[in-house]
Amino acid sequence: MPFAPPRPEMILPYAALTQWSAAHRLWQGQAMLNQPHQAFAYAAASGFRVPVGLGVTLMPFTHPYEAALQAQSVAAATGHPVVAGFGPGAAVLQRSMRGAPYRSPLTASREYLTAVRGLLAGESVAQDGTYFTCHGKLLPVPRPPVEVGLGVLRPGMARLAGEVADTAITWLTPAAYLRDTIVPALREGAEAAGRAVPRLVSIVPVALAAPDRDPAALALASNLGHLQLPHYVDMLRRSGIDADTDDPAAGAAALVAGRAFLYGEPKVLAEELAAFHEAGVDEIVLNVTGVNATYGGQSALRELERILTEVTS
Repeated sequence: MPFAPPRPEMILPYAALTQWSAAHRLWQGQAMLNQPHQAFAYAAASGFRVPVGLGVTLMPFTHPYEAALQAQSVAAATGHPVVAGFGPGAAVLQRSMRGAPYRSPLTASREYLTAVRGLLAGESVAQDGTYFTCHGKLLPVPRPPVEVGLGVLRPGMARLAGEVADTAITWLTPAAYLRDTIVPALREGAEAAGRAVPRLVSIVPVALAAPDRDPAALALASNLGHLQLPHYVDMLRRSGIDADTDDPAAGAAALVAGRAFLYGEPKVLAEELAAFHEAGVDEIVLNVTGVNATYGGQSALRELERILTEVTS
């Protein structure tokens, strides 16, 4: 979804595209205009029962028990596996919801995912954590499996995902950075925990080239908020992209140059996306938020159709 739909019926064209094309899953991130789980359930009730992913919802908004219950409900409603991704969010959000940021986002994320995974596995969870306390068990419901994902930008969170998550979910991360930094950290965490390496999902902002388009402007429309957040800027600098919270316009141009925002003809985008698979990515999420914000929903939907046709042919 390249936008947060204020009305649930607005998700239906994208659910239909997912169902009738070679797309594998419909994704939506944290939305402030609606509740994404409810939008997915609406699509399923409207006849578009497709696999879905949440990439990612933010931990400060929801207790782990409610998060597990929501994920289970979506899996039951859609009849398909669900990827339920979570992340701690920015420090400013944590302060707004909790009164103070997490002193250790890694500890908070470990506690949250441990509780959610235990509940979805049918366990009786008894956790008294520094940040999250949970004593309870979900009532069993017939449903497809739910993968519990963790939003990952930097090596520390990648190592944690390797230890406790089913899926690691990245956003705005160039392929080379994934290959050289994130994937090795995922493996390190998984080896330390004696478990399989989690699947890697990468949400990639894209746009097709056209004579009247400015790629930097599209990148800015897609990622203005991220370019003003310190943890995203730190990740981009680690990947070799010169970003600065005080100059998001320059950062947007750097995203294009550094291939964190992909722009080009369909065949060029197909080659660029192939580099993500070669870097170790198992699932690529196409994000055309910049196109939607600049040219509207119909253009965004046509863009996705064209890109999907090229990369899946």
